[in-house]
Amino acid sequence: MENRRNFLKKTSFAIGGLSLGLGPMILKGRSKNDIINVGVIGTGDRGTGLIRIMKNIPELRVLGCCDIIPFRLEAALSHADEKATGYTDYRKMIENKDIDAIIISTPFSLHNDMALDVLNSEKHIYCEKTMVRGIRETIQLVKKVQRSKHIFQVGHQYHHSRLYLEIIEQIRSGYIGDVTTFECQWNRNGNWRRPVPTPKWERMINWRMYREYSGGLAAELSSHQIDFCNWVTGNHIERMTGFGGIDYWKDGRETFDNIHLTAAYPNGVKARFTCMTNNAHNGYMIVVKGTKGTFVIKPTSATIYVESNLVKNLGLVDGVSGATIQNLKEGKGQKLDTHHGDPTKQALLDFAENIRENKKPLSNVESGALVSISVQMALDALHKGGIQKWKSDYDI
Repeated sequence: MENRRNFLKKTSFAIGGLSLGLGPMILKGRSKNDIINVGVIGTGDRGTGLIRIMKNIPELRVLGCCDIIPFRLEAALSHADEKATGYTDYRKMIENKDIDAIIISTPFSLHNDMALDVLNSEKHIYCEKTMVRGIRETIQLVKKVQRSKHIFQVGHQYHHSRLYLEIIEQIRSGYIGDVTTFECQWNRNGNWRRPVPTPKWERMINWRMYREYSGGLAAELSSHQIDFCNWVTGNHIERMTGFGGIDYWKDGRETFDNIHLTAAYPNGVKARFTCMTNNAHNGYMIVVKGTKGTFVIKPTSATIYVESNLVKNLGLVDGVSGATIQNLKEGKGQKLDTHHGDPTKQALLDFAENIRENKKPLSNVESGALVSISVQMALDALHKGGIQKWKSDYDI
């Protein structure tokens, strides 16, 4: 545990004027034996999935569930604590003084108002990604959280993956040299729809299809990979352009079924983000290219490839044997030997620890803000065209 804490201290940094240090907080820490009572706003697929995971985390107990769709609320309550109460108005749930923390798992168009209300109720927050829709709303929420004494964690769960922490450590050690390029994709083959028992629930259940509620693929998928690129570079996107369209699924949706974004970071680093819904080849993948080598990151593994002219000059990675050098010489690469547990479960475990020990989350309001603003830049590029640029007004 001590080594991990030292590592996390070393990996804290400032991004584009947004301080990621802990800052002044005066909440008294909780006992490690305390159970943290949780309320969940939004019990669709993601919200109910979080409730199921929390059943296996003794430190967290779900005492409240809120949704406006009756059968989803009923299903969620079946997985919550036997004393849990169901609500159709989240404002009633946050009045419950027995609840210590709130998970916001609704369409991201609703996050800002809900988060502000929860902060006013003086409860901790785990807010699903993308944190907020809109730049003005993002800045408003950051300022509110920075004045709060409570934990605010954002659901970019890969920020809590032990595999990703190891990847970050290797990149920052200079093992692949100076990072020059990211190639990111999250491709699927399916219409992304959920079954609807009656038409009146169409826009509520399939909210990802409608721009009133959703940022589409940029907000739901690419946001995770934008978060990773920000994390690696220690900076934010400076310029963004992109194309997309409704080119395959002609089913009344409003959000694009494919997007292709190109972004520029400071110091010449470029990134490409692609999402498709009609071809799942290689699915989720991030390729990080550096001057000495390349990381290829899949959902549960990461492999290092070293530039052939540099293999003989490299030392060992984490004490691996000479067979590793042979693999690198043959272009086979070497997998990182780091266990990849469920990153969502790890994020929730860390949320409980952050509350108990009064620690600022790895995925916090400032890092979440960088992603929210980048997603808005992406949406503007997709729907308005042109090159969207980071403005000084976005600095917090």
